[in-house]
Amino acid sequence: MKQQTKLSEEQQQQQRAAEQQTQKQSAREFANAEEMLRYDAAHTTVPPGIAQRLRKSTGQTSAPPPRSWWRNLLGR
Repeated sequence: MKQQTKLSEEQQQQQRAAEQQTQKQSAREFANAEEMLRYDAAHTTVPPGIAQRLRKSTGQTSAPPPRSWWRNLLGR
């Protein structure tokens, strides 16, 4: 019975050590917010439906707005 208790305590210690190491690896510090956003954008995948809608919406606004009639008349 003692061996089982000791074994489980050792396993618990190993598990705690592994969790702490994982937490250390996942914690990152960034110099500024822009660096953090760039890191996040590089490591986050955009769902295909959202990517398609984003491409569609940005494609529609890429053309400049038409010139007003009075600017055409004045030549500006």
